[in-house]
Amino acid sequence: MGSELPTATLENWREHPHSIWGFTHVDSLIPVAAIPTAPPVSTLRPGKPLDLARLAIVWAGSRRSAEAALEETHTDGFLVLKDGAVVAERLINQTATDRHIVFSVSKSVTASLAGILVKDGKLDPEAPVSRYVPEVEGSAYGDATVRNVLDMAVSIRFVEDYLDPQGDVARYRAAMGWNPPGAIASADGINAFLTSLPKAEHPHGRRFHYVSPNTDLLGWIIERAAGENFASLLSRLIWKPMGMAQDAFITIDRHGAPRTAGGLCISLGDMARFGEMMRLKGRFNGQRIVPEEWIDDILHQGDPAQWSRGEMVNLFPDGRYRSKWYVPDPSSSVLCAIGIHGQWIYIDYDAGMVAVKQSSQPIPADEALDNLTYAMFRAIAGELR
Repeated sequence: MGSELPTATLENWREHPHSIWGFTHVDSLIPVAAIPTAPPVSTLRPGKPLDLARLAIVWAGSRRSAEAALEETHTDGFLVLKDGAVVAERLINQTATDRHIVFSVSKSVTASLAGILVKDGKLDPEAPVSRYVPEVEGSAYGDATVRNVLDMAVSIRFVEDYLDPQGDVARYRAAMGWNPPGAIASADGINAFLTSLPKAEHPHGRRFHYVSPNTDLLGWIIERAAGENFASLLSRLIWKPMGMAQDAFITIDRHGAPRTAGGLCISLGDMARFGEMMRLKGRFNGQRIVPEEWIDDILHQGDPAQWSRGEMVNLFPDGRYRSKWYVPDPSSSVLCAIGIHGQWIYIDYDAGMVAVKQSSQPIPADEALDNLTYAMFRAIAGELR
């Protein structure tokens, strides 16, 4: 299981095969803040089993089973719910209690807190970022709105290239403490890095531009708006009322700033619970968690013009992006949260389906494996309808 390869270090923990161990032992490598849950645990009841070995996927001119696709996409854990019941579960390189880093799925969880604060009147999506974080004056965010940040529509000079050892992402990782110190010069901590980023030439709101620091800024905005630190807020508003099975944790920098764009580590079952809460339009465990109108806004209010001008149009040609969630095709009923190295929450409202996938794909952004995974989800949804 996840403990069989204890070879990861701060230098190699995102490189395959060290990542197989590293992705479920982040707290052994990087400082973290705990996100406590509280009993009783909300149960996931069993449903009619789905035969993944017999379920066929046709993709890129070839045919394979869903079981084979899981192996091909370096799956560590996989769970499918139909109307809230478990119909498929695979624990391959992890246990049910392991907390696996979910990378940019963290963004979707972070934005759910923003939705709660909006409903409570503590956060205005149309307000300037500087209302909550005046430290951004003079940076790319100085004249951006919270909505620009939520929708990845900030005009900013930042290249999200995960493989460039001297690029923006390398400096970003040094600032957040994800790389050994001294390898590359960078700002002192996440927040200092955010306030150093320059604006691009085009206006805010014109196009979708995927920039992970936007969501670390969203975490900072949330903390200021709520007057509470992020881990405490996530625990109080989501983890405890949902009856999550495991405490989660999130990586923090040397000053304690949380990596809300990608540092959340959660169990497979709790990832499924979160997806099911979103499928139920914000209700779970007998409680209202996220406002229904926030989720409806995600499903229906993404800007097609912003998306069409962005750099991810090849993945979802007719897609939208709203409040840190992908809507692959507005004519369907699908919502996705996606993280590098193969982390997914896939929700199909019409099929009553939630599927979650935790993985250790060797290449951070692997378009071929993303497309195969998406084809697998659609095949499973077709089987469950």
